[in-house]
Amino acid sequence: MSDVHPDRPTGTPAAEPTGQVAAPPGGRLLAVAKRGAELALWGRVAGQRRLEGRRGTGGGRPAPTSVAPTAVLGDKATWERATAEARSLRLPLHRDLPKNWDALGAVGAILSLVDDGSRRARVMDAGSARYSPVLPWLRLYGFGEQPESLLGINLEFGDVVTRDGVVFRYGDVTATGLEDGALDAITCMSVIEHGVPVEGFLAESARVLRPGGVLVLSTDYDQSPPDTTGKHIYGSQVHIFSPEEIRELVATARRHGLELVGELSDELLAHDERPVHWTRVDLDYTFVLLTFRKI
Repeated sequence: MSDVHPDRPTGTPAAEPTGQVAAPPGGRLLAVAKRGAELALWGRVAGQRRLEGRRGTGGGRPAPTSVAPTAVLGDKATWERATAEARSLRLPLHRDLPKNWDALGAVGAILSLVDDGSRRARVMDAGSARYSPVLPWLRLYGFGEQPESLLGINLEFGDVVTRDGVVFRYGDVTATGLEDGALDAITCMSVIEHGVPVEGFLAESARVLRPGGVLVLSTDYDQSPPDTTGKHIYGSQVHIFSPEEIRELVATARRHGLELVGELSDELLAHDERPVHWTRVDLDYTFVLLTFRKI
């Protein structure tokens, strides 16, 4: 697993950017590799948008349908179907192939639950990485024409960076600085397991979403989580959510005015396989995708 976008560990106070950027997670070599992936991705997005514009094919891209707004990745065949659908939609794949599953679900949720056909929705990717697929895919669907309507924030970011109209800047997912009701949608992919204060994040998401807006998040999950004792990465102990913790997260979200889209049943939380392997910590598990609507 490579698509992790850690925010600050629990209990670490947020700091304003000072111009001194922390050492990147995974070391300098990994940072160089991510930088290369980022530039290649956004170069492809810009070029593909120009080409599709000339051919008149961009507007005909159908919405993805293979991933429900709230779901558990049950087996390898499921992420393979999602990856095949993303490829058929001419969306640049994430190299960590299971991550195409939750990204496709997030984009599908925004298109089906938020977009009115105008592609004017304001979307923030919380705990973003500039090489991750959600914002590039939304760009290919025509979002982001309005200034700063596609935004990625992360405590790792220093100076503001713009990629094909998408703005990436320093930001704390528990204290974004945005106005109340400023956003139509928030995505948060593989972030909250990295020491993020979950209630603070949910409260802030509810504050900055407009009524009817959606929060789509994914996280590491297992119906019987493996032991992660002694496994630390990105400044915190590895955490894989259990069914009980997911139910508590949903209950916390409800207290903040965020209603789950779909039903969190025992059947939904079960899975036949552990189709995700994180080589760096030698763990097998899966993902859960949760979509909430601001009431």
